[in-house]
Amino acid sequence: MNLFCKAAVALTAVIAFGAAPASAAPYKAEYTVSTVLPAPFPWGIAADKWAALVKERTQGRINLKVYSNAQLVSGDQTKEFSAMRQGIIDMAIGSTINWSPQIKELNLFSLPFLLPDHAAMDRLTQGPVGEKLFEVLRKKGVEPLGWAENGFRQVSNSKHPIRTPEDMAGLKIRVVGSPLYNDIFSALGANPTQMSWADAKPALTTKAVDGQENPITVFKIAKIQAVGQAFMTRWNYVNDPLIFAVNKRVWASFTPADQKILREAAIEAGKAGIVASREGDDAAAKEIQAEGVTITTLTPEERAAFVAKTRGVYADWAKKIGPDLVKMAEKSISQK
Repeated sequence: MNLFCKAAVALTAVIAFGAAPASAAPYKAEYTVSTVLPAPFPWGIAADKWAALVKERTQGRINLKVYSNAQLVSGDQTKEFSAMRQGIIDMAIGSTINWSPQIKELNLFSLPFLLPDHAAMDRLTQGPVGEKLFEVLRKKGVEPLGWAENGFRQVSNSKHPIRTPEDMAGLKIRVVGSPLYNDIFSALGANPTQMSWADAKPALTTKAVDGQENPITVFKIAKIQAVGQAFMTRWNYVNDPLIFAVNKRVWASFTPADQKILREAAIEAGKAGIVASREGDDAAAKEIQAEGVTITTLTPEERAAFVAKTRGVYADWAKKIGPDLVKMAEKSISQK
């Protein structure tokens, strides 16, 4: 067959079957997805639903394998983003807290008492702030697809109820691996101790630390009351949104049609995770109260005392995160 005939055959094939896929490379048999918490935690619910939707909508061509407990990074969730960017992990559903050491802008959601309620959270993630953060992530080598949620974080301890900042004096509190959390709890008079989630429960069991901070659903499902955490304060001081993301090179290997499937499935799975997180809070609170946990809910005046104590931390970190981004967030929150 001469060159002209070969070209004609190729052209006929394109007309008959459509343009060639964006990538000629075959897909992997399995793509790794890193998370910290498995189902029945809302985090794991979102991850499992994403994998199921993608498999269903691609007729099994794309298979996502969820690895929970940050096992792909030896339990150190703060290394998850770097591992995904480097291609060690294909995909992740990650906490903005855990990724904040590499992406300073993600500390926004951990500014103390920035977010008054879930509606404020939605105005950030679904508005210009969310779009801006996704732009930042793309520049860092990953493709962000959608949002889920771990939830508003509450503080608990084994000593006594916390109703004022003075009640936190001297308490050893396990915090996540972000310097911002050290600053918040230090400003409140506590002694923060950073450690991974894998190390947290053993530390509570041995009384190496007095308390911890986590969403109520995490507290209930992980049975944190069983390791002496008898007192919880609902103060909603920060929220922990989650982000679905894919390594940039892996993302480029998918056809546009499959990219659309992955993105739409992530958005749908994220919504399911958000519902599980938000609707589970009150039910979880009742369950742990029934098991003997004393829950303190702050009045607006009591909460204001904690806000006042952490204003210096807020101001310092607003500069580190980016004053323009923080102002954009404050404006979005105020537009009810």
